[in-house]
Amino acid sequence: MSSSTIDETPVPVQDVRVTSKMLEVVLRDGRTLSVPLDWYPRLAHGSSAERQRWRLIGEGIGIHWPDLDEDISIAGLLAGLPSGESASSLKQWLASRRRPPPKKLLSATTKKRRVKGPRRSRS
Repeated sequence: MSSSTIDETPVPVQDVRVTSKMLEVVLRDGRTLSVPLDWYPRLAHGSSAERQRWRLIGEGIGIHWPDLDEDISIAGLLAGLPSGESASSLKQWLASRRRPPPKKLLSATTKKRRVKGPRRSRS
């Protein structure tokens, strides 16, 4: 009896589309993988603009969203695996997104001028 071997090397990504409800990944072999956005809470909670900023990682075997700190592997998508992020990790990430951005730090020169006041010319 003969059997076929299965090549487990993921096919690289050609394109990514994210709608308000679905993540669609087009592979270079022509297949399109489509999964509910709810499978990836960081994508679901991201803005449309954040979801559109992605880049391929590992020569196309994964996708990274820098604004959302989310990585998704093609192997995971093919296996039908949703995000493995814990509820507490997601809660912490969501809380960090609600914080106001840190105030801009003043340079040492600016601090000196504020303390001493503006320079005056001598006449």
